[in-house]
Amino acid sequence: MSERLRLGVNIDHVATIRNARGGSHPDPVRAALLAAAAGADGITAHLREDRRHITDHDIDRLMREIDLPLNLEMAATQEMLGIAVRHRPHAACIVPEKREERTTEGGLDAAGQFDVLKPFVEQLSEAGIRVSLFIEPNERQVDAALRLGAPVVEFHTGRYAHVEGEERTLELRRITDAAALAAKNGIEPHAGHGLTFDNVVPVAAIPQLAELNIGHFLVGEAIFTGLEHSVHRMRKLMDSAR
Repeated sequence: MSERLRLGVNIDHVATIRNARGGSHPDPVRAALLAAAAGADGITAHLREDRRHITDHDIDRLMREIDLPLNLEMAATQEMLGIAVRHRPHAACIVPEKREERTTEGGLDAAGQFDVLKPFVEQLSEAGIRVSLFIEPNERQVDAALRLGAPVVEFHTGRYAHVEGEERTLELRRITDAAALAAKNGIEPHAGHGLTFDNVVPVAAIPQLAELNIGHFLVGEAIFTGLEHSVHRMRKLMDSAR
């Protein structure tokens, strides 16, 4: 029996709905509390340069009002570094960020941006923040994460989620192999992006994975069933895989 797989719930798109009309409803901090009650092990929030969903005030409140570990997704910019060091969340996941994208479209090129990323990994680590790199599941990126000294990687599962048949089988193998390689080298592997009730179990069954981060699907499903129900069902599916 493998160790229990943690579930991190991303609350970004609760804030997206709030910001579409302005005001304070729906409240992403309330969503975080509901997710915790339903079985989440952590909360993830992406503070983007343009503040399109999560805001600085949301981060202030999350740090004050939730008991679960906060995983702050951030671009490798001086502004975000300063915010992370000031708040000192449990973890900071460095992600690629493009102003024109609707959501994160792929993994960080840790190998190609090695020199840019190195001081960010060092300064976050010195502040006592657990650094994660959101990367594609391949050997080159895992090797770069190892050389950067990142203790955690999160594998982008977007391609796995959006292909079918033999292509999905091949993508699952890539994630499985990358997770094994990371764990062999002392890096804790996580995964996320595009995971749903229908596709999560094969990923959750990968024994080396320690955590899945899931957001958009859970928030969307909550429209029909409620957030606690959607988080609880995801938790049960993940547990069934182990």
